[in-house]
Amino acid sequence: MPLVRRLGRELLAPMFVTGGLDALRHPDTKVAKASTVTTPLADAFGLPDDPVLFVQINGAVQVVAGSLLAMGRWPRAAAFALAASLIPTTLAGHRFWNETDPQSRAAQRIQFLKNAAMLGGLLVVVSERSR
Repeated sequence: MPLVRRLGRELLAPMFVTGGLDALRHPDTKVAKASTVTTPLADAFGLPDDPVLFVQINGAVQVVAGSLLAMGRWPRAAAFALAASLIPTTLAGHRFWNETDPQSRAAQRIQFLKNAAMLGGLLVVVSERSR
């Protein structure tokens, strides 16, 4: 595997592993923001509306898939799982369009765009052909 490809995957992974561990350890700090996404998802799929459980599941997915990506194991599947977990995380956590304070709005926009950039990197991994 080319060094650049391996390094790119390894640089994407730690953000997810650390974020996932934080979600597993401290889900309550994310529940208020997460419920803006988890409640509609629970309603749409007939699931129990338990934002703490959703946050913890999302965190577990990020830890496992981030670790797999870092180790180069099933990188396309791991990147796909991370991309799928990143979308609701971003929509819940960085709703810059709802911020009224200009500084908070700018900070949330930066975080939203950072997550969009990470999503782009993950999609590149998903689209890689095996060699």
